[in-house]
Amino acid sequence: MIWLIEIALVLLLLGGGWTMLTRGRQSDKRDALTMRRVDAYIETIRRERRSPELAAMTDMELRDLLHSGARNLKIASQRKTWIVSAAGIVTVLAASVAGSQEGWVGFGLVAAIGAIVTYGVNEYLARRMRAPLEKRGIDIDRLMVE
Repeated sequence: MIWLIEIALVLLLLGGGWTMLTRGRQSDKRDALTMRRVDAYIETIRRERRSPELAAMTDMELRDLLHSGARNLKIASQRKTWIVSAAGIVTVLAASVAGSQEGWVGFGLVAAIGAIVTYGVNEYLARRMRAPLEKRGIDIDRLMVE
């Protein structure tokens, strides 16, 4: 059973390395798309005038605010991904240790507890990264680049 976990960890490391290598090429495209979305959102803010605070800003101020918000959102999302991945790896390692000592019951119990904790960490970090922009009345879905 331990060799399955070792194979999974090696594949996880290879996949993470491949992702890190290909992420640099996509960065320029994402930045251009983010700027287009920021400009489009500025037009929407001007047209709808929902938030008086945002409508009172100049285009330059609004562009800086939205672009920095989108950048902070991207950084927080990357940080969340690393933290949740680390929590997942710790869960798998702890479950394998418990499984080697207690059998399938111990493995399942530790894996279930770890999954619940990892889900809770993911939700907490997702809400925390969205809160500053939502407080200003900014629709985060308009800034996110998938």
